[in-house]
Formats: sequence, C-alpha cells, structure tokens
Amino acid sequence: MTAPGFDPVERVFAADAVGRPVRLRGWVLRSRSSGGILFLVLRDRTGTVQVTGKKDVLGSAAFDAVEHVQVEGAVAVEGTVAVDPRAPGGREVRAAAFSVIDAGLPFPIFADQTEEFRLDKRHLAIRSQEHVATFRVKAELLRAFREFLDSESVLEMTPPILSGNAAEGGAEAFRFDYFGRPAYLSQTAQLYLEALLFPNERVYALTPSFRAEKSRTPRHLTEYLHLEAELAWCDLEGLLDFIERMVVHVAHALAARRAPELTALGRPPAELAALTSPFPRISYADALDRLAGQGFPVRWGSDLGTAEERALTLEERSPIFVTRFPREVKAFYMLPTAGDPRTVEAADLLAPEGYGEIVGASCRDTDAERLSRRLTEAGADPREYDWYLDLRRHGSVPHAGFGLGVERVLRWMLRREHIRETTPFPRTPSRHTP
Repeated sequence: MTAPGFDPVERVFAADAVGRPVRLRGWVLRSRSSGGILFLVLRDRTGTVQVTGKKDVLGSAAFDAVEHVQVEGAVAVEGTVAVDPRAPGGREVRAAAFSVIDAGLPFPIFADQTEEFRLDKRHLAIRSQEHVATFRVKAELLRAFREFLDSESVLEMTPPILSGNAAEGGAEAFRFDYFGRPAYLSQTAQLYLEALLFPNERVYALTPSFRAEKSRTPRHLTEYLHLEAELAWCDLEGLLDFIERMVVHVAHALAARRAPELTALGRPPAELAALTSPFPRISYADALDRLAGQGFPVRWGSDLGTAEERALTLEERSPIFVTRFPREVKAFYMLPTAGDPRTVEAADLLAPEGYGEIVGASCRDTDAERLSRRLTEAGADPREYDWYLDLRRHGSVPHAGFGLGVERVLRWMLRREHIRETTPFPRTPSRHTP
C-alpha cells in the first residue's frame, strides 16, 4: 500500500491510467531543463517514471525550486498521465504542481569513481538501480528457499549466533571474551540444528555466519547468510537429490518472478528457467584426474581451491556435485564412507561458469567414540563438545545436512563479478564499515 492520497509510480503504467490524474512522491533519479520545460525521472519502490513540467504551468518560483533539486532529492508531484513514445516505458506524467520535500546536497556518487570510494559511501551507493535490482532478486531468492523448505516439511529454527564452540575450526573463528569465558561468533548453526533435529526430524535455519579467513577473493565474505538444514533418515544420495530439487526450484522462481531485474543485471531469465536435475556427480578422485589433465598439480588429500573449482566448472551450464572427499580435508562430524576409510560421505555443489562452491553437504557421523577421536585429532577438547556427543548417546539416527552460502548462490545467478555486490554492506578482512 502507498500512503493515503499518493499513488505508486507503477500506477502510471496501468491500462486505464492515461488521461487520469496522479499524485506521486519519491526521489529524483536524474533531471534536466530546456527552454522552460523540466524533464525529471522520479523513482519510488515500485519503479521509475518521467515527469515533465512547464514553467508557465508551474510558475517561476516552483519551476526554479524543482530545477535546483539534486539527484536523490525528494519531491512530490501532481499531474496527468500521458502517452509519450520517447519516455521510458512510453508514458510520462505532465506536472500541474510540484512540492520539494528535500532538495538535497549534490549527490557524491557518480560514474568513474574508484571501487574503494563507492564502498566508503556504500550507504549512498546502494540507491543505484543495479543495487535495487540485486536486492529485490535476493529477497525473492530467500522467499523461494523458504517456500521450498516449507513444501518439504522442513521446520525453520532460530539457533544462537554466540557459541562456546568453534564448530568448523578455531583458526577461522572470531573469538571474543564472554564475561570472562571464551566465546565465538557462529561459523555454522549445524551443531544446534542437529540437536533440534531429534524432536522435529527435518529442520533448517537461515542465519548470519562469520569466518575469520583473510581470504581476499571474489567469493569470500567474513559475514554471510548461511542456509543450513538437517534431515533425519537421510543418506548422501537422498541429500543430493534434495539439494538439487531446491536449487532448481529457486532458479525457476527467480526466472518467473524477477525477470526484468535478471535481464537488467545480465542474466537472461530463460537460462535459470532451463535449469533441470539431476546435476552431474563426480567423485573427488575423478575430479583430481580431470584437474591433472588440465595441468593442475593436485594430489590426493589436497582440498579444491578457487582455481581448481573454476577449472572444473568453467564450461559447465549446470551445477556439479563433487563427492566423497578425503577424510583429512573435511570436518570432524562427517561420516566415513563404508568400505573406504580414506573418504567421508560428503559432497560440494559447484556452481557452473566458474563460480565455484555454493553448498557443502555430508552425512553426519553418529558414533560418539569416533567423533571424540576426530575432535582430538583436530586439536579440540572433546569435553567442550560433550553436549554434542550426548546427541549420539540418546536415540541417534542416521541423518545428513548441508550449508549453503546465499550470497554465493546469488553471485552465480546474477553473474556478479564480486560477491560484495550481493550484500548491502559487505564485510571483508579490510572492511567493517559503514
């Protein structure tokens, strides 16, 4: 709903709008004047429209006042909707009256500025049409994830962000003093979701996660949105089926609901609409063979980095799963593969076109003694995880789960060069303001 007495900009483009009066208010996207005629593009949350005003209609004082409104200044206008093929969208509002809400100072964001300056002024830069389109697609993406999970009877949970355990590894966790005790910003909600799984069977959370990695790559953030789920009675094949159904669902939802924004951002909606399952699946061993054939000096036990993931996916048009990684490169809670103690029942989903990992998934080990040994091997004190090991002592069942980086998915789907363009206020090793 718009405010009483004011119309949304989208009303101008309704089938019955031509010749009707409208009252609009919003921000000036751009303006110019020529020969006593003012041309102004007004935006609100529903879109943009050209507004024209003649000095002899508005009066000199009002015309001059509006003429001096800066880009991103705020105005209100009353006028009549008219057809004009030269105007964006083929319609304009011919103003009968203007009022200036805030003329504004000269807007500091314009073309040919450095990326660092734009990041310093991120609170203003996010008003750009590109950012508006990006974050509307992101909102749709979040809605589509929740829509899919709800349809699969997966219950949303609210795990804590502060934790006494560094679940993924202390070296990458943000540690702080919690009333005299060590605590961490959450790297994952997984351990808590596993506790919540037993009374609910299928659970998920969408929360911020924090990684203290000094990685300066186009796909790393120190704070990101993490979609995680845990599914009871699930093996690796069932988990991968679930993930690919989810990714296909959200891709189709974006294509159907945000086609104009996708097109404006350089991703033809038809490409997302064409995504189908199943996705290709290759083992870690097969991935090493492919990479060796491409000249990468990778050996068994090496993790796949950005360059390797890019090489595996650059020519792909569908995401691919890499499965059954070596035990030593994955977390302590992953289930060993039956018949092959070198590997675990884990998979990474790599986005196509070189965008790399977007999902990490695995079956969870249910053997408390083995988990305790793995924690010791990883340099952790099993006593600090006794509550987690308790889950294995009281009715544990086979289960599996995944973690998905929302911004990484969005970066792929929108073909963004850098992941910082997928979040309003990016947090990186060199930046935590504004």
